[in-house]
Amino acid sequence: MPDDGPPLTVLRICSVFEPPDAALTGRGTRFDPVGGMQNHTGQLTRALDRRCIRHIVVTHRPPGAPRHHGMADHAEVHRFGLPIARPRQLYWLGAGPAAVRLARHAELVHAHLGEDLAVLPIALAAARAERLPLVVTIHCSLRHTLRSPGARAAVLRHVGGTIETSIARRADAVIALTRRRADELAADGVPAERIRVIPSGVDPALFGRDVPDPFPTLGRPRVVYVGRLARSKGVPALVQAAALLRTPDARVLLVGDGPARATIERMIHRHGLADRVRITGFLAHREIPAVLRHADVFCLPSHYEELGTALLEAMQAGLPIVASDTGGIPAAVGPAARLVPPGDAGALAAALDALLADPAQAMQLARLGRERPQSMGWERLAPRVLDVYRTVLARPHEHASDRPSHEASAAAVTAR
Repeated sequence: MPDDGPPLTVLRICSVFEPPDAALTGRGTRFDPVGGMQNHTGQLTRALDRRCIRHIVVTHRPPGAPRHHGMADHAEVHRFGLPIARPRQLYWLGAGPAAVRLARHAELVHAHLGEDLAVLPIALAAARAERLPLVVTIHCSLRHTLRSPGARAAVLRHVGGTIETSIARRADAVIALTRRRADELAADGVPAERIRVIPSGVDPALFGRDVPDPFPTLGRPRVVYVGRLARSKGVPALVQAAALLRTPDARVLLVGDGPARATIERMIHRHGLADRVRITGFLAHREIPAVLRHADVFCLPSHYEELGTALLEAMQAGLPIVASDTGGIPAAVGPAARLVPPGDAGALAAALDALLADPAQAMQLARLGRERPQSMGWERLAPRVLDVYRTVLARPHEHASDRPSHEASAAAVTAR
């Protein structure tokens, strides 16, 4: 292992991962290529790669992405999935057997749970195949965080919540992004000594530089949203709020794409907001700092959110924030944001107008926000994850595969 032994190889299993640029346009935009979990898994892999940790990544394959490719100096990425938008391209049909096979070359399995039923059973099967320790990071708790309406969300909460709790109790370590989530894990029966709180991170080197405005024809003041265009992200409420803004010449820039884009475009047309609201489509993560550098307020109107990596980057960029009072957002932003009820377009517009009209208050929130992510650079967080790896590898050889389980049936994996 680094510093005191041979290199460590980690089998990283995640339903989504940092995409190549080719997946950000065309058909790839329908396949969830960009988001906080994609940034987290990609940036963590890069940060650990710089510490000579080897990675075998198993994930889904959006159109435009190769089936197998290298990354950084010590990582290889294996992508699976059919060219269908749902259910997660059935990526688990190929990913499951591949993860079990690839586990032969690893010393540890690290799974990342988002809105997906398959990833934890795949990770457990891979760990059991070679009796490896299992580490789980919960990005979105299916039991506690997910708040979307509809049958799909109900299945995810019920079936996925059962799988999540069962496998989290068996894992050798569980990483929570927030203290709130760590407390929920303990209440669900995960032993406290196996829980660690390690948030998502940012790369401070990307921010603070004087870069050209990527949208020079778009006026100011400018409200920016970065993320998927989806109902769960509250973007329709932000468009409604744009119609209510009283600030002259205010512009709203929606950086992203997703399943709600057509609905949002119809809303923009219906409210006559073509001059006020612009959609950019997905941008590569390396382009986001320039977008934030030329914004005046950052807005995250999500209906639910475990943490919100975009918030950390907005604070690093020195932006005042308006966000939803839900999930892990209040703890993430502290006093550095104005919080409003999710889905309340009127409250959203009022909060945005208040900041745009009061530069002194906006500067105060920006200053408070800039102070918060100082300990959230990946160069500080990656060693904490590496310490989790060292801890579980140093324990006696009772791992997740050895503990008794009351797992959900294998058929539940196909529900997504």
